[in-house]
Formats: sequence, C-alpha cells, structure tokens
Amino acid sequence: MEQLAAANGLVVRQKKEWKEILTDLETRNKYVVTDPAGSDLFAAAEVGGSTLARLFLKNLRPFSMRVMTLNGNTTLELQRPFRFYFHELVVRDPRRGSVGSVKRRFSVLRRVYAVLDAGGSERFALYGPLLHPWTFEIRQGDKVVGRIVKKWTGIGKEAFTDADTFGVTFPPGIDTNMKATLLGAVFLIDFVHFEDSSG
Repeated sequence: MEQLAAANGLVVRQKKEWKEILTDLETRNKYVVTDPAGSDLFAAAEVGGSTLARLFLKNLRPFSMRVMTLNGNTTLELQRPFRFYFHELVVRDPRRGSVGSVKRRFSVLRRVYAVLDAGGSERFALYGPLLHPWTFEIRQGDKVVGRIVKKWTGIGKEAFTDADTFGVTFPPGIDTNMKATLLGAVFLIDFVHFEDSSG
C-alpha cells in the first residue's frame, strides 16, 4: 500500500487475451496498474466466477478481483455482488477488512456513484456528465476535486482489442483507503459502462 499512499494518480490498463480477441468470448478481466510515468505498481485480476455468468450476464455479472503487488502479494480484494442497476463494489484490505465501497445512485440521465468510507459515510461522488461519456468527475459537494477518464488508445487498438485504459487523478490530501476505493471504482466503471456491450 506504500505505492498507493505516494501516488497522486494512476493509470489502469486492461490486458486482453488473444483467445478473447479472436473468439469474442469473454474471459476473466486482467489489468496492470501503473503510475502516470508508466512504472508498474500492481497487477489486478478477476478471480473465480463462472463462464456462464460471463457469457450471459456480461457487464452485470458479479465478480471478485485481487489487486496484487508485483511479487504476487494480495494488497486489495474487490467484491461486486449481482445488481441490475444499483451497482456496488466493496474494497477490502485482506489484513484490515473493509476500506470503502462504491454504490450507484439513481439518476435518470447521468451516471452517479457514491464513494463511501469503511463506516458507510459518503466522502465523494462520481459524476458522469451527459456530454462526456468517457469522464467521471470526482466531486466533493459541488467542487470537482479529481477525475476518472477512459483514455483513447488509438483507433487500431480500440477497434481490434477492445482493451480499456483509464487514468485517475486523486483529490489532493486523501488517505490511502480512499485512494484504494477510487481505484476499485475504476474497475466497477469499466465493467458497468465499458465492458463489451454495456454502453
């Protein structure tokens, strides 16, 4: 968690397997998490889950993920239960328990999520502006204090691999638990809004 404590932002890149690219069959998601300069910090991977859930539920499927250091130690565990609309993700430190959660709020036109601390208090809101579908503003009250942005990787890579890349800019001065929760939010956003047919 020391790398996370020192980071002002992160880049999260999805890794697609050739089997998935060639057959269009959904496999477990895998990611690499780097600092903005491109140095690897963590690996993240979906664990467990059934092929049928990936095939039929697609972006609605429940999942568990592990975020691991480069030597393979689990730093964070992410758990997403099945939800049709009110998507949710719980972020846990395997030694200390829950560090926070992300929950979708009802909104007719916009994508809005609450970012909660371990005690269930809302610390931030993630707000997806209607005209900027690849951006989620991290808001504290009415003030934008950070962003999660899906990055354009070039038409060839986007069309061929369907692999997603996100940048997250953390609000200044937040603690490691909130950074971990916002990192978890990136994975939830990728699954819900950018996974294959999700839109």
